[in-house]
Order: sequence, then C-alpha cells, then structure tokens
Amino acid sequence: MQTPHINPAHDRGFAKTVLMPGDPKRAAWIAKTFLEDAVLVNDVRGVQGYTGYYKGHPVSVMASGMGMPSIGIYSYELFNFFGVENIIRVGSAGGIGDGVKLRDVVLAIGANTNSDFASQFCVRGSLSATCAFELLETAANAARSMNLPIRIGNLLSSDTFYDAQEDNLRQWAKVGTLAVEMEAAALYYTAMAAGKRALAICTISDLPFTGEGCTAQERQETFSDMIRLALETAAEMDGKA
Repeated sequence: MQTPHINPAHDRGFAKTVLMPGDPKRAAWIAKTFLEDAVLVNDVRGVQGYTGYYKGHPVSVMASGMGMPSIGIYSYELFNFFGVENIIRVGSAGGIGDGVKLRDVVLAIGANTNSDFASQFCVRGSLSATCAFELLETAANAARSMNLPIRIGNLLSSDTFYDAQEDNLRQWAKVGTLAVEMEAAALYYTAMAAGKRALAICTISDLPFTGEGCTAQERQETFSDMIRLALETAAEMDGKA
C-alpha cells in the first residue's frame, strides 16, 4: 500500500500509535533518541517516518509539516490506509491563558480554530474538535506517574502565524484558551471522521503577550519531558490492545 504522500520504505510499516511532531528533523531526533531498533519507513518529500520500539512496544514517529492542511493529509492517510489507531501530536505552542508559563506541558481537550477545515463535513452547525478521552486519560495518568505537572484545556489552532488582527489572541484567551498552535484541530477532526483516536500534547515554548521564549537548551529539555509522556501513553495504549 502506498499513497501520494506515504510510501513505506520498510516492511515493518507503521505501529498502531504514531507520534507526530511538525518538523521532520525532530521526528528523526525522537526516533534516534528514544526508540530502539528504529527503521525509516517513509521519506516521501523528506517527511521522515520511523518505526521502532519503546519498552518493547512498537511505536512510530512521523512529521506532519506545518499547518492544518499538512497534518490533515498525513493523519488521513495514516488512519485510513495504514492501520494507525492513535496519533499523538507533540509540538510547541504559544501560551496565552492565565497562569500559563514557559515550559508548561498542555494536554488539549479540544482545539478552537479560525480555520474552515470542518466545513467539508457538511454539518449544520459548528463541529467541536475534541480529543479521544481514552488517550487523554491515559496521558494524564502517565503524567502523574512521572510526577510531571500538566495543564489540561483548549488550544487555538490558527491558520495564521502572523495575524493582521493584533488583538485576536487576547480575545481567545478571554474564553479560556490556554495556548495557540497550528495543527491540533485538523488532527482531531480527521480522527473523529475516521473513528480513530487523537491527542495533542504541546510544550509552551513562548509567551506572545510578553515576548518571552525558551532558550534552545530549555526547549530541548522540556521537549524531552513531552516526548517521554507521549511514549508512555503509546506504550500503555499498546498494552490495552
């Protein structure tokens, strides 16, 4: 099986759970740093995907690229053609909610969005972009076991990185949005339509209202916490299968 964007380069294929960062180089770093016996299973358009083992459990990691159209394509193909059951987005986000601090790890119950991505489903109203509760519960329990503090709430998945409406993020913050990123809503919609499971786990790497941001070393260390949490979640889901 191959699709326009995924052509498995190894007969191991994809695991039931895929971790999905945006950056292909970060996907390679995750595979080499955290997985045992990781092999390259996709390199179409340089979007690298690997499958290996974490504590004996098969796990894949593949990049999504930037933005909702890109993650929408890759998640759709993984869910519908390659037998993937769970996709966990692991990425950075800008903290906008009250009390959200640099290096916080956020689990996204839902993803608000300014995108028109959901219009394809032709529902009469607004379709909520929500995670799979089983993944959320598993990740929250794993975080407690790791003594890793987490925030749980809604993200904003924005189509615009440079927004012409300068006050837009403050309006989203007023309705309880914790952080802004660019992919989770499309992942959630795609999973819902496919009858599969998705969760976004994000690390707060900057604070748009103050201009504060993590250093390169702080990003590396914090991202490692997020990746370990996602991998523990993947291993637990595999154990339930």
